[in-house]
Amino acid sequence: MPNSLLPISPLRALLFCLLLSLFELLTYVGSDVVMPGMLSVVNDLRADTRYVPLSLNAYLLGGVAFQWLIGPLSDRFGRRPLLLIGCVGFALACLATPWVTDIRLFTALRFIQGIGLGFVVVVSYPALQEGFAESDAVKLMAMFSNIALLSPLLGPLVGSALLSVMSWRTLFLAIALLGVLVWLGLYCLMPETIGVTRKDGSRLEPQPLHIGSIASAYLDLLRNGRFMSGSIALGLTGLPLLAWIALSPLLLMHNLGMSTTEYALWQLPIFGALIAGNFALNFLIEKFEIEQLVRLALIPVLGGLALALAATLATGHVIALISGLSLYAFGLGICNATLYRITLFSSESGKGSVSAMLGMISVAIFGLGSSLLASLGAGNSLTAYIIAASIPAFAAALPITRVLVKPPEPALANQAS
Repeated sequence: MPNSLLPISPLRALLFCLLLSLFELLTYVGSDVVMPGMLSVVNDLRADTRYVPLSLNAYLLGGVAFQWLIGPLSDRFGRRPLLLIGCVGFALACLATPWVTDIRLFTALRFIQGIGLGFVVVVSYPALQEGFAESDAVKLMAMFSNIALLSPLLGPLVGSALLSVMSWRTLFLAIALLGVLVWLGLYCLMPETIGVTRKDGSRLEPQPLHIGSIASAYLDLLRNGRFMSGSIALGLTGLPLLAWIALSPLLLMHNLGMSTTEYALWQLPIFGALIAGNFALNFLIEKFEIEQLVRLALIPVLGGLALALAATLATGHVIALISGLSLYAFGLGICNATLYRITLFSSESGKGSVSAMLGMISVAIFGLGSSLLASLGAGNSLTAYIIAASIPAFAAALPITRVLVKPPEPALANQAS
């Protein structure tokens, strides 16, 4: 059971973490479980099929549109009220969706639902990091990653099964009900991390909220080489996996003629390895410093992609690609949470603002990078995919090297000057 730095009981700390993970899972379910029903949505609303991808884009756009503002607001007014607002907003948008009769209103509500994802990234992640010591926070972030991975792994299959017994409108009502229950749980159990004296005597003070101070904080982050290196590295190392999620239906089902079941089964080794990496992190965090873990994780991350590249070029077989990607995913499971922690604490600015900028940079790399890889023909063949996907991951080696260089201690820096 994790020991919180906040003046709350271990049981409340555990329930708080579970509720955060449930809210995160709901925001991902709102994307992955809904997608199998989108053809029914456009048919019922008599809309063009172009709204199928457009609704997903609206959801993802909502996730990043207001991170720049949510972060500073949570630094000023606290994590608890902002997360409660985000959760109830998500639930109300889902509750309104079954009653729409126009595809444009449906798409607008999808955008509002997506804003909930922004609250997860910018509010709940910093609250977790601030409420627990480093080793416990890294373990909990790994747990969050495992829960989030259940959605792309099982979401489409679960969504198809649910839609066989209920309509898409009923599905949104069910998600809204779950959102209300999670909100009630957070209202009762979520502690505040801002303006509270922690068990170690430290205290995070509220940050002033002015347009000038917000702009200054973001400019400082853009000038912070260690922070920028970490944010870019997070985007580049995760891009091969994000590109795989986006392109694997085309690569496996369209190009290779696999069924939906075969497609889902080929995902299991990759996402299973990612989850295994997160579990391995829970053990390794007790044995190594966090910077050492990032260095160790680079071995399977880059080695797995190199294996996938060489084996796929030699054989062109899907087994060759999946084997290398699974090794890469195992390393990513170790690397992601540790690199996130280092990057988040590379700046003294409010963690809401830091998390917002980190999220915007990494998500921008995911979105623009995936679109670029697709436009370059990464979905044409397994070989084209692995060649294109390996480039950003190997390019991440440089910013990772920079972020692992610890800044000098203030006292030492003063002596040197």
